[in-house]
Amino acid sequence: MSAAPAAQHVAWAEPPSASWWRVLPSRLVTFCVIELYRIRHDQTELYTRAIQPALWLLIFGETFTRLRVIPTGNLPYLDYMAPGIIAQSGLFIAIFYGIMLIWERDAGILSKLLATPTPRVALVAGKAFAAGIRAAVQAVMVFALSAVLRVGVHWNPVHLLAAVLVVMVGSAFFSTLSMTIAGVVLSRERLMGIGQAITMPLFFASNALYPVHLMPGWLQVLSVCNPLSYEVDALRSLILGTPGNLVLDAGVLGAALVAGVLASSALLDRLAR
Repeated sequence: MSAAPAAQHVAWAEPPSASWWRVLPSRLVTFCVIELYRIRHDQTELYTRAIQPALWLLIFGETFTRLRVIPTGNLPYLDYMAPGIIAQSGLFIAIFYGIMLIWERDAGILSKLLATPTPRVALVAGKAFAAGIRAAVQAVMVFALSAVLRVGVHWNPVHLLAAVLVVMVGSAFFSTLSMTIAGVVLSRERLMGIGQAITMPLFFASNALYPVHLMPGWLQVLSVCNPLSYEVDALRSLILGTPGNLVLDAGVLGAALVAGVLASSALLDRLAR
């Protein structure tokens, strides 16, 4: 008589693994909302992070526009580099996002979350969404600065919204890359070291500051394999109206984001041990 209730209790406490997809949408929304609340209570970070892209545009962009040492066709150099700086600001925000996961592990939060039936994908996607939101705010600030500097932005609302979406997807991918590295190295110190080691190579091995055809051959190969190059290419097409392949850019960024979410989700259990 007592065995049946016990069996029923176990069956209730452990939902079938096949039903994970049913709870995924609600848990995904929940984690996105939680991350939004965190951003709302830490708005200072959003403004302080806007200093770096402003310096790039005001100092580097203005100087090299006057020097005319980098051929950018009919575009002034400041116009050419503005989309690259938008992508760069999102990269710098996202590449250390794995530190948050390690902090949550050290605080015991991650193990508690993983003990629930919440899909790992929802947890990772929520943090990737937060990285995208932070990068979107940076993009809007750079748009405002571009208007002040008279950058030749095409102020088409649809194109600007699409550009913000591209920035969000790109930054979300780089945050999952950071979380994947966190699942491999397992410590903040190692993650900081690797993040610092790969940030500038990712930036300079892209078309953010100069056209790809000016690069040496080996660097052109790296640029083709660099998701940041596709993000910058899409932003230039949308913001400046330059020729580009938006379908290819969107496909690469989307595939990279899906791969990043799956990889970092698979390593969550290893990180929580």
